Amino acid sequence: MGVEFLKGHGTENDFVVLPDPDGLLDLTEERVRALCDRQRGLGADGVLRVVRPDFGPWFMDYRNADGSIAEMCGNGVRVFVRYLVSEGLIPTGESTIGTRAGQRHVIAHEDGTVTVDMGPARVFGTSSTTLGGTSFDGVAVDVGNPHLACVTTTPVAGLDLLRNTPTFDPEVFPNGVNVEYVNVLSDGALRMRVHERGVGETRSCGTGTVAAVASWLHATGQRVGKATVDVPGGQVSVVVEEDTSTLTGPAVLLARGELDQAWWDAL
Repeated sequence: MGVEFLKGHGTENDFVVLPDPDGLLDLTEERVRALCDRQRGLGADGVLRVVRPDFGPWFMDYRNADGSIAEMCGNGVRVFVRYLVSEGLIPTGESTIGTRAGQRHVIAHEDGTVTVDMGPARVFGTSSTTLGGTSFDGVAVDVGNPHLACVTTTPVAGLDLLRNTPTFDPEVFPNGVNVEYVNVLSDGALRMRVHERGVGETRSCGTGTVAAVASWLHATGQRVGKATVDVPGGQVSVVVEEDTSTLTGPAVLLARGELDQAWWDAL
């Protein structure tokens, strides 16, 4: 018997799902990197290990593509919830799951979308980044993980995030940062691209869309509001409230199988 896996995505931010209810898998950094490699592995932006603690809800053990541990992933939560519902481990409707950023209330809708209570989106300062020789000002936002969200009039579609890595201030972001570039399309409608720490550019970033909306509201002097966010992989809806925020978007499971045990053991 090999190692069971599934593959899924949320607005094309893709993940390998590893069911491991008893927490028996030795999920090393090398194994995560190999799984996420798009030439020698399955290919993904990250790994979602499904663990059931002795006490509390199902826990999402999320790893970035480089093997590093992350606190939270909004798109990953939706895929995680879709897996739990598909296996009958939680019901369609309201549930709670665990993440390193704390427990999150979720709603699995009949149409396949999932709403996630993302917790508060806290603006905690300003900073800047340089990409390909161009500087962008932004705000630092904590959504359970760190973000630098830059609202700009520069069309984000033309940015080269494949060959260029954004700089950041390590004094503001000692553990690295996700950098978002945000265009305002109209009132309540944004477009975003993102460079995720430990991954590079991804087709979407759930926490990043929340940070984008929070930064837009901050720039317009608002504390609460809602917006749709277009990302390369689709569209999500974000609501920012005084004490929390929610993210709603699709989640898709597209494949399942077994990893070859010899391949796994050799890593």
